[in-house]
Amino acid sequence: MANRYWVVSLPVQNNSSSSTIWNQLQQNISKHSFDTPLYRFNIPNLRVGTLDSLLSLSDDLNKSNAFMEGVSHKIRRQIEELERVSGVNTAALTVDGVPVDSYLTRFVWDDAKYPTMSPLKEIVDGIHAQVAKIEDDLKVRVSEYNNIRSQLNAINRKQTGSLAVRDLSNLVKPEDIINSEHLTTLLAVVSKYSQKDWLASYETLTSYVVPRSSKKLHEDNEYALYTVTLFNRVADNFRTSAREKGFQIRDFEYSPETHEGRKQELDKLMQDQESLRGSLLQWCYTSYGEVFSSWMHFCAVRLFSESILRYGLPPNFLACVLAPSVKAEKKVRSILEGLSDSSNSAYWKTDEEVGAGMANLAGEADTHPYVSFTINLI
Repeated sequence: MANRYWVVSLPVQNNSSSSTIWNQLQQNISKHSFDTPLYRFNIPNLRVGTLDSLLSLSDDLNKSNAFMEGVSHKIRRQIEELERVSGVNTAALTVDGVPVDSYLTRFVWDDAKYPTMSPLKEIVDGIHAQVAKIEDDLKVRVSEYNNIRSQLNAINRKQTGSLAVRDLSNLVKPEDIINSEHLTTLLAVVSKYSQKDWLASYETLTSYVVPRSSKKLHEDNEYALYTVTLFNRVADNFRTSAREKGFQIRDFEYSPETHEGRKQELDKLMQDQESLRGSLLQWCYTSYGEVFSSWMHFCAVRLFSESILRYGLPPNFLACVLAPSVKAEKKVRSILEGLSDSSNSAYWKTDEEVGAGMANLAGEADTHPYVSFTINLI
Protein backbone atom coordinates (compact mmCIF):
# COMPACT_ATOMS: atom_id res chain seq x y z
CA MET A 1 0.00 0.00 0.00
CA ALA A 2 1.31 3.43 -0.93
CA ASN A 3 1.38 6.09 1.79
CA ARG A 4 1.01 9.05 -0.56
CA TYR A 5 -1.37 9.61 -3.46
CA TRP A 6 -1.95 12.36 -5.99
CA VAL A 7 -5.52 13.31 -6.74
CA VAL A 8 -5.54 14.96 -10.17
CA SER A 9 -7.98 16.34 -12.71
CA LEU A 10 -7.12 16.88 -16.36
CA PRO A 11 -9.15 19.18 -18.62
CA VAL A 12 -11.14 17.60 -21.44
CA GLN A 13 -11.16 19.75 -24.58
CA ASN A 14 -14.26 20.21 -26.73
CA ASN A 15 -12.88 17.92 -29.44
CA SER A 16 -12.05 15.14 -26.99
CA SER A 17 -13.62 13.03 -24.23
CA SER A 18 -12.67 11.85 -20.75
CA SER A 19 -12.38 8.27 -22.09
CA THR A 20 -9.88 9.41 -24.71
CA ILE A 21 -7.80 11.31 -22.14
CA TRP A 22 -7.96 8.27 -19.81
CA ASN A 23 -6.70 5.93 -22.53
CA GLN A 24 -3.86 8.29 -23.41
CA LEU A 25 -2.90 8.64 -19.75
CA GLN A 26 -2.89 4.86 -19.27
CA GLN A 27 -0.73 4.38 -22.35
CA ASN A 28 1.79 7.05 -21.34
CA ILE A 29 2.05 5.83 -17.74
CA SER A 30 2.45 2.25 -18.94
CA LYS A 31 5.16 3.29 -21.40
CA HIS A 32 7.17 5.78 -19.32
CA SER A 33 6.34 4.99 -15.67
CA PHE A 34 4.89 1.48 -15.66
CA ASP A 35 5.27 1.01 -11.89
CA THR A 36 3.01 3.98 -11.05
CA PRO A 37 -0.47 2.82 -9.89
CA LEU A 38 -3.24 4.68 -11.73
CA TYR A 39 -7.00 4.70 -11.02
CA ARG A 40 -10.09 6.60 -12.08
CA PHE A 41 -11.52 8.81 -9.32
CA ASN A 42 -15.26 8.73 -9.75
CA ILE A 43 -16.88 12.06 -8.92
CA PRO A 44 -20.64 12.40 -9.44
CA ASN A 45 -22.32 15.41 -11.04
CA LEU A 46 -22.39 17.73 -8.06
CA ARG A 47 -24.35 20.96 -7.76
CA VAL A 48 -22.15 23.76 -9.06
CA GLY A 49 -23.93 26.78 -7.60
CA THR A 50 -22.63 30.26 -8.35
CA LEU A 51 -19.09 31.38 -9.08
CA ASP A 52 -19.13 33.49 -5.91
CA SER A 53 -20.08 30.45 -3.83
CA LEU A 54 -17.24 28.43 -5.39
CA LEU A 55 -14.73 31.20 -4.75
CA SER A 56 -15.92 31.55 -1.17
CA LEU A 57 -15.72 27.79 -0.68
CA SER A 58 -12.21 27.56 -2.13
CA ASP A 59 -10.89 29.85 0.61
CA ASP A 60 -11.74 27.20 3.24
CA LEU A 61 -10.86 24.05 1.31
CA ASN A 62 -7.16 23.92 2.12
CA LYS A 63 -7.71 24.66 5.82
CA SER A 64 -10.46 22.03 6.06
CA ASN A 65 -8.30 19.46 4.28
CA ALA A 66 -5.44 20.03 6.75
CA PHE A 67 -7.88 19.60 9.64
CA MET A 68 -9.31 16.30 8.34
CA GLU A 69 -5.88 14.95 7.47
CA GLY A 70 -4.72 15.88 10.97
CA VAL A 71 -7.62 14.06 12.67
CA SER A 72 -7.02 11.02 10.45
CA HIS A 73 -3.34 10.91 11.41
CA LYS A 74 -4.16 11.50 15.08
CA ILE A 75 -6.45 8.46 15.20
CA ARG A 76 -3.95 6.35 13.26
CA ARG A 77 -1.17 7.21 15.73
CA GLN A 78 -3.48 6.37 18.64
CA ILE A 79 -4.21 3.00 17.05
CA GLU A 80 -0.51 2.29 16.59
CA GLU A 81 0.22 3.16 20.24
CA LEU A 82 -2.65 1.01 21.56
CA GLU A 83 -1.65 -1.92 19.37
CA ARG A 84 1.97 -1.64 20.53
CA VAL A 85 1.01 -1.54 24.23
CA SER A 86 -1.46 -4.40 23.79
CA GLY A 87 0.95 -6.53 21.79
CA VAL A 88 -1.66 -6.76 19.03
CA ASN A 89 -0.50 -7.35 15.47
CA THR A 90 -1.13 -4.23 13.42
CA ALA A 91 -4.46 -4.63 11.68
CA ALA A 92 -5.15 -3.25 8.20
CA LEU A 93 -7.21 -0.08 8.59
CA THR A 94 -10.52 -0.26 6.75
CA VAL A 95 -13.64 1.64 5.80
CA ASP A 96 -16.60 -0.69 6.33
CA GLY A 97 -14.28 -3.67 5.86
CA VAL A 98 -12.55 -2.25 2.76
CA PRO A 99 -8.81 -1.44 3.13
CA VAL A 100 -8.29 2.32 3.04
CA ASP A 101 -6.10 2.23 -0.07
CA SER A 102 -8.77 0.25 -1.93
CA TYR A 103 -11.46 2.64 -0.68
CA LEU A 104 -9.48 5.57 -2.12
CA THR A 105 -8.56 3.97 -5.42
CA ARG A 106 -12.08 2.56 -5.96
CA PHE A 107 -13.93 5.49 -4.48
CA VAL A 108 -17.73 5.50 -4.81
CA TRP A 109 -19.75 8.53 -3.72
CA ASP A 110 -22.30 7.80 -0.95
CA ASP A 111 -25.36 9.60 -2.25
CA ALA A 112 -27.51 8.50 0.69
CA LYS A 113 -25.15 10.22 3.13
CA TYR A 114 -24.23 13.18 0.94
CA PRO A 115 -27.00 13.94 -1.59
CA THR A 116 -25.45 15.27 -4.78
CA MET A 117 -28.13 17.95 -5.11
CA SER A 118 -27.09 19.57 -1.83
CA PRO A 119 -25.06 22.79 -2.11
CA LEU A 120 -21.31 22.10 -1.98
CA LYS A 121 -20.86 24.30 1.10
CA GLU A 122 -23.56 22.33 2.91
CA ILE A 123 -21.77 19.06 2.09
CA VAL A 124 -18.38 20.44 3.21
CA ASP A 125 -19.82 21.91 6.42
CA GLY A 126 -21.54 18.61 7.22
CA ILE A 127 -18.33 16.64 6.65
CA HIS A 128 -16.33 19.11 8.77
CA ALA A 129 -18.86 18.94 11.62
CA GLN A 130 -18.84 15.14 11.60
CA VAL A 131 -15.04 14.95 11.73
CA ALA A 132 -14.91 17.65 14.44
CA LYS A 133 -17.33 15.62 16.59
CA ILE A 134 -15.18 12.51 16.19
CA GLU A 135 -12.11 14.53 17.20
CA ASP A 136 -13.93 15.77 20.33
CA ASP A 137 -14.96 12.20 21.20
CA LEU A 138 -11.36 11.08 20.71
CA LYS A 139 -10.11 13.69 23.18
CA VAL A 140 -12.64 12.60 25.83
CA ARG A 141 -11.92 8.89 25.40
CA VAL A 142 -8.14 9.31 25.36
CA SER A 143 -8.33 11.54 28.44
CA GLU A 144 -10.32 8.88 30.31
CA TYR A 145 -7.83 6.18 29.30
CA ASN A 146 -4.81 8.31 30.20
CA ASN A 147 -6.34 9.13 33.59
CA ILE A 148 -6.46 5.41 34.45
CA ARG A 149 -2.89 4.99 33.16
CA SER A 150 -1.71 7.90 35.32
CA GLN A 151 -3.30 6.37 38.43
CA LEU A 152 -1.64 3.04 37.69
CA ASN A 153 1.71 4.68 37.03
CA ALA A 154 1.47 6.54 40.33
CA ILE A 155 0.78 3.28 42.18
CA ASN A 156 3.59 1.50 40.32
CA ARG A 157 6.01 4.28 41.23
CA LYS A 158 5.08 3.78 44.87
CA GLN A 159 5.60 0.05 44.47
CA THR A 160 8.90 0.27 42.61
CA GLY A 161 10.51 3.51 43.83
CA SER A 162 13.31 3.68 46.37
CA LEU A 163 12.67 2.68 49.98
CA ALA A 164 12.67 6.36 50.89
CA VAL A 165 9.34 6.92 49.07
CA ARG A 166 7.76 3.62 48.05
CA ASP A 167 4.81 1.91 49.66
CA LEU A 168 6.10 -0.50 52.32
CA SER A 169 2.94 -2.53 52.90
CA ASN A 170 4.02 -5.41 50.64
CA LEU A 171 7.48 -5.58 52.28
CA VAL A 172 6.37 -5.77 55.92
CA LYS A 173 4.74 -8.87 57.39
CA PRO A 174 2.59 -8.91 60.55
CA GLU A 175 5.29 -10.78 62.49
CA ASP A 176 7.77 -7.97 61.77
CA ILE A 177 5.75 -5.44 63.78
CA ILE A 178 5.18 -5.21 67.53
CA ASN A 179 2.51 -2.81 68.73
CA SER A 180 1.53 -3.20 72.36
CA GLU A 181 0.70 -1.00 75.30
CA HIS A 182 4.39 -0.29 75.98
CA LEU A 183 6.34 -1.36 72.89
CA THR A 184 6.31 -0.23 69.26
CA THR A 185 8.26 -1.10 66.12
CA LEU A 186 9.62 1.64 63.87
CA LEU A 187 10.88 1.26 60.30
CA ALA A 188 14.21 2.88 59.48
CA VAL A 189 15.46 3.61 55.95
CA VAL A 190 19.25 3.45 56.03
CA SER A 191 21.66 4.34 53.27
CA LYS A 192 23.11 1.21 51.74
CA TYR A 193 26.59 2.35 52.75
CA SER A 194 25.59 3.34 56.33
CA GLN A 195 24.28 -0.03 57.47
CA LYS A 196 27.26 -0.68 59.75
CA ASP A 197 26.75 2.70 61.40
CA TRP A 198 23.08 1.89 61.94
CA LEU A 199 23.74 -1.49 63.50
CA ALA A 200 26.45 -0.03 65.74
CA SER A 201 24.45 2.95 66.94
CA TYR A 202 20.68 2.32 66.89
CA GLU A 203 20.62 0.91 70.42
CA THR A 204 22.19 4.11 71.80
CA LEU A 205 20.20 6.71 69.86
CA THR A 206 17.92 6.96 72.89
CA SER A 207 17.18 4.98 76.01
CA TYR A 208 14.70 2.11 76.19
CA VAL A 209 15.60 0.56 72.83
CA VAL A 210 15.22 -3.21 72.80
CA PRO A 211 18.72 -4.66 72.26
CA ARG A 212 19.35 -6.61 69.04
CA SER A 213 15.80 -5.83 67.88
CA SER A 214 16.80 -4.42 64.50
CA LYS A 215 16.21 -6.71 61.52
CA LYS A 216 16.76 -6.01 57.84
CA LEU A 217 13.57 -6.53 55.81
CA HIS A 218 14.58 -5.36 52.34
CA GLU A 219 17.38 -3.72 50.36
CA ASP A 220 17.39 -1.88 47.04
CA ASN A 221 20.09 -0.08 45.07
CA GLU A 222 20.19 2.86 47.48
CA TYR A 223 18.73 1.92 50.84
CA ALA A 224 18.06 -0.85 53.32
CA LEU A 225 14.91 -1.15 55.41
CA TYR A 226 15.37 -2.07 59.08
CA THR A 227 13.00 -2.57 62.01
CA VAL A 228 13.75 -1.40 65.53
CA THR A 229 11.65 -2.04 68.62
CA LEU A 230 11.52 0.36 71.56
CA PHE A 231 9.27 1.78 74.22
CA ASN A 232 6.39 3.94 73.03
CA ARG A 233 7.36 6.85 75.25
CA VAL A 234 10.75 7.36 73.53
CA ALA A 235 9.57 6.93 69.95
CA ASP A 236 9.57 10.69 69.17
CA ASN A 237 13.03 11.17 70.69
CA PHE A 238 14.30 8.20 68.67
CA ARG A 239 12.96 9.74 65.44
CA THR A 240 14.75 13.01 66.16
CA SER A 241 18.06 11.32 67.04
CA ALA A 242 17.86 9.05 64.00
CA ARG A 243 17.24 12.00 61.68
CA GLU A 244 20.27 13.81 63.13
CA LYS A 245 22.38 10.76 62.29
CA GLY A 246 21.06 10.65 58.70
CA PHE A 247 18.57 7.78 59.18
CA GLN A 248 14.98 8.17 57.97
CA ILE A 249 12.13 6.79 60.08
CA ARG A 250 9.17 6.02 57.84
CA ASP A 251 5.65 6.52 59.19
CA PHE A 252 3.99 3.16 58.87
CA GLU A 253 1.03 1.42 60.43
CA TYR A 254 0.42 -2.16 59.41
CA SER A 255 -3.21 -2.86 58.52
CA PRO A 256 -4.28 -6.04 56.72
CA GLU A 257 -7.47 -4.26 55.64
CA THR A 258 -5.52 -1.35 54.10
CA HIS A 259 -3.13 -3.71 52.34
CA GLU A 260 -5.99 -5.77 50.89
CA GLY A 261 -7.83 -2.59 49.89
CA ARG A 262 -4.81 -1.33 47.96
CA LYS A 263 -4.44 -4.68 46.24
CA GLN A 264 -8.10 -4.64 45.21
CA GLU A 265 -7.76 -1.05 43.98
CA LEU A 266 -4.74 -2.01 41.88
CA ASP A 267 -6.53 -5.05 40.43
CA LYS A 268 -9.59 -2.93 39.56
CA LEU A 269 -7.46 -0.23 37.90
CA MET A 270 -5.65 -2.85 35.82
CA GLN A 271 -8.96 -4.36 34.73
CA ASP A 272 -10.33 -0.90 33.93
CA GLN A 273 -7.23 -0.08 31.90
CA GLU A 274 -7.52 -3.27 29.86
CA SER A 275 -11.22 -2.68 29.28
CA LEU A 276 -10.75 0.96 28.28
CA ARG A 277 -7.80 0.11 26.05
CA GLY A 278 -9.83 -2.53 24.20
CA SER A 279 -12.90 -0.32 23.79
CA LEU A 280 -10.77 2.68 22.73
CA LEU A 281 -8.96 0.58 20.14
CA GLN A 282 -12.22 -0.70 18.65
CA TRP A 283 -13.64 2.84 18.64
CA CYS A 284 -10.50 4.10 16.87
CA TYR A 285 -10.78 1.39 14.19
CA THR A 286 -14.40 2.39 13.49
CA SER A 287 -13.81 6.13 13.75
CA TYR A 288 -10.76 6.04 11.49
CA GLY A 289 -12.95 4.48 8.80
CA GLU A 290 -15.61 7.16 9.27
CA VAL A 291 -13.07 10.00 9.16
CA PHE A 292 -11.31 8.55 6.12
CA SER A 293 -14.59 8.12 4.27
CA SER A 294 -15.59 11.70 5.12
CA TRP A 295 -12.17 12.96 4.05
CA MET A 296 -12.38 11.21 0.67
CA HIS A 297 -15.83 12.72 0.00
CA PHE A 298 -14.36 16.09 0.92
CA CYS A 299 -11.49 15.49 -1.53
CA ALA A 300 -14.05 14.73 -4.25
CA VAL A 301 -15.81 18.05 -3.56
CA ARG A 302 -12.45 19.81 -3.48
CA LEU A 303 -11.32 18.36 -6.80
CA PHE A 304 -14.69 19.16 -8.39
CA SER A 305 -14.82 22.78 -7.22
CA GLU A 306 -11.17 23.51 -8.03
CA SER A 307 -11.60 21.96 -11.47
CA ILE A 308 -14.58 24.26 -12.18
CA LEU A 309 -12.55 27.28 -11.08
CA ARG A 310 -9.59 26.15 -13.20
CA TYR A 311 -11.32 24.91 -16.38
CA GLY A 312 -14.69 26.69 -16.32
CA LEU A 313 -18.20 25.46 -17.05
CA PRO A 314 -19.70 23.08 -17.90
CA PRO A 315 -17.76 20.52 -15.81
CA ASN A 316 -15.68 18.48 -18.22
CA PHE A 317 -12.56 16.89 -16.80
CA LEU A 318 -10.95 13.54 -16.04
CA ALA A 319 -10.40 12.79 -12.33
CA CYS A 320 -7.83 10.18 -11.35
CA VAL A 321 -5.60 8.97 -8.53
CA LEU A 322 -1.91 8.12 -8.91
CA ALA A 323 0.74 6.84 -6.51
CA PRO A 324 4.10 7.59 -8.12
CA SER A 325 7.36 6.75 -6.40
CA VAL A 326 9.60 9.68 -5.52
CA LYS A 327 11.95 8.92 -8.41
CA ALA A 328 9.03 8.78 -10.87
CA GLU A 329 7.42 12.07 -9.82
CA LYS A 330 9.12 14.25 -12.43
CA LYS A 331 8.27 11.88 -15.27
CA VAL A 332 4.63 11.56 -14.16
CA ARG A 333 4.30 15.35 -13.85
CA SER A 334 5.60 15.66 -17.40
CA ILE A 335 3.03 13.14 -18.66
CA LEU A 336 0.18 14.94 -16.89
CA GLU A 337 1.32 18.29 -18.24
CA GLY A 338 1.47 16.88 -21.75
CA LEU A 339 -2.20 15.87 -21.51
CA SER A 340 -3.25 19.30 -20.24
CA ASP A 341 -3.92 22.38 -22.31
CA SER A 342 -0.49 22.85 -23.91
CA SER A 343 -1.17 26.51 -24.60
CA ASN A 344 -1.37 27.06 -20.86
CA SER A 345 1.76 25.10 -19.88
CA ALA A 346 4.26 27.90 -20.48
CA TYR A 347 2.09 30.29 -18.50
CA TRP A 348 1.98 28.00 -15.46
CA LYS A 349 5.72 27.39 -15.54
CA THR A 350 6.96 30.94 -16.09
CA ASP A 351 4.56 33.42 -14.55
CA GLU A 352 5.43 32.59 -10.98
CA GLU A 353 3.51 35.38 -9.33
CA VAL A 354 0.21 34.73 -11.05
CA GLY A 355 0.79 30.99 -10.98
CA ALA A 356 1.31 31.05 -7.23
CA GLY A 357 -1.87 33.05 -6.84
CA MET A 358 -3.90 30.49 -8.73
CA ALA A 359 -2.18 27.67 -6.93
CA ASN A 360 -3.21 29.19 -3.62
CA LEU A 361 -6.73 29.48 -4.94
CA ALA A 362 -6.53 25.77 -5.69
CA GLY A 363 -5.37 25.18 -2.15
CA GLU A 364 -1.81 24.00 -2.72
CA ALA A 365 1.44 25.84 -3.36
CA ASP A 366 2.31 24.17 -6.66
CA THR A 367 2.05 25.40 -10.24
CA HIS A 368 0.69 22.97 -12.81
CA PRO A 369 -1.66 23.45 -15.76
CA TYR A 370 -4.04 20.97 -14.11
CA VAL A 371 -5.55 20.50 -10.64
CA SER A 372 -3.44 18.39 -8.30
CA PHE A 373 -3.18 17.84 -4.57
CA THR A 374 -1.63 15.19 -2.35
CA ILE A 375 -3.24 12.77 0.11
CA ASN A 376 -0.88 11.59 2.83
CA LEU A 377 -2.19 8.47 4.54
CA ILE A 378 0.51 8.62 7.25
